[in-house]
Amino acid sequence: MLKRLDVRGVPLEALRHALPKPLAAGEEPVAAVREILDAVESDGDEAVRAYTERFDQVRLEQLRVPAEELVAALAGLDPTTRAALEAAAASIRAYQSATLTPPHTHDADGVTIRSWRQPVARAGCYVPGGRAIYPSTVLMTAIPAKVAGVEEVALCVPPNREGRVPAVTLAAAAVAGVDEVYAIGGAQAIGALAFGTESIRPVDVIVGPGNVYVAIAKREVAGRGLVAIPSAFAGPSEVVVVADETVPAEFAAIDVIVQAEHGPDGLAWLVCWSDSVADAVSAAIERLVESAPRKTEILATLELNGYVVVCDDPAQAIEVANVIAPEHLQLMCDAAIAEVDRVRNAGAVFLGQHAPASIGDYAAGPSHTLPTYGSARFASVLSVDDFTKHMHTIEVTPSGFERLAPHVVALALAEGFDAHASSITLRQAAR
Repeated sequence: MLKRLDVRGVPLEALRHALPKPLAAGEEPVAAVREILDAVESDGDEAVRAYTERFDQVRLEQLRVPAEELVAALAGLDPTTRAALEAAAASIRAYQSATLTPPHTHDADGVTIRSWRQPVARAGCYVPGGRAIYPSTVLMTAIPAKVAGVEEVALCVPPNREGRVPAVTLAAAAVAGVDEVYAIGGAQAIGALAFGTESIRPVDVIVGPGNVYVAIAKREVAGRGLVAIPSAFAGPSEVVVVADETVPAEFAAIDVIVQAEHGPDGLAWLVCWSDSVADAVSAAIERLVESAPRKTEILATLELNGYVVVCDDPAQAIEVANVIAPEHLQLMCDAAIAEVDRVRNAGAVFLGQHAPASIGDYAAGPSHTLPTYGSARFASVLSVDDFTKHMHTIEVTPSGFERLAPHVVALALAEGFDAHASSITLRQAAR
């Protein structure tokens, strides 16, 4: 089921070429996304309705979900699920609040710089649908926005065949304090949030995971300078499990499967330095998949991007993980945990046998919207920072002006900007 790769003896500089890479989206999805975005930009609500009918098989007259439906969904939720949503929300709020950066003042010989984080006015959160429902993603995207101080959060969720958003998703929106919910998905939802339509006002930033079409759409609207998009490519789910003989094979196996059950185009890897571990975990995966309710989705991922990699030692295993730069990295072995400082590229790192990625997916506190497709090399988990702008003021005393003036004049003249230099020398002459 998992394709086996043996990289023992492969030097570090050759690992990048020895490991398979996720398939690029290609021109066809990009062209399709651009067509959808152009239609939404020009035709607004009507284009959104047309694409929703085409892709979701439902014709919507009203795109926005009435606010009273959120209240009713939360009130009608079973107590166990409601308690879980509220506990997860509390963890997320507590963690995100702890990461807020307070205003800062820097004084340096007559120059005072005050800096602070200013939240955007309006944020758009995208939550996937289709193969599954994701109330957890509502919490993981909307709560960081609210903690950051965003006044208005608009949520887009694909509708079901009845044209409705699942009740548990609406309940999560109520718990998270979402201001507006729209029953639309796909690239058309991203276009609506970016351009605005008759029903939806444009936002300043768009966040949230989705399929390749959604991820490409976010990049496209960001490229037009319309909205901010986090640098992370939040696409199909990924996991790399690094394991040794100290972890039960079933633990490692189920954690490889966890992210694979999201469906195709993801990535699920086991990395180890023992043939016996590779054999045992692979066999356990086959047993668990056979009886899994989401067997079809799991197999779709494993058959395309399921691998077991056998390495020389823990150090090489960490380097394999760094090359892959996975969304989720699980270090389920004593030796690898000792080498955690070697990890450079991962969306989130889970340490030990009691920290499966599912803990992070639901309740630990950091967002589960993480970089995929290798973007963990340069991007980070969604956080309050994605909803804020760094702003500052500069105040200069007469002595501070005199100290910096000759340097400003010299640099301005070196660059050929006489007016810049004159803005200094005129003030000097007036004294």
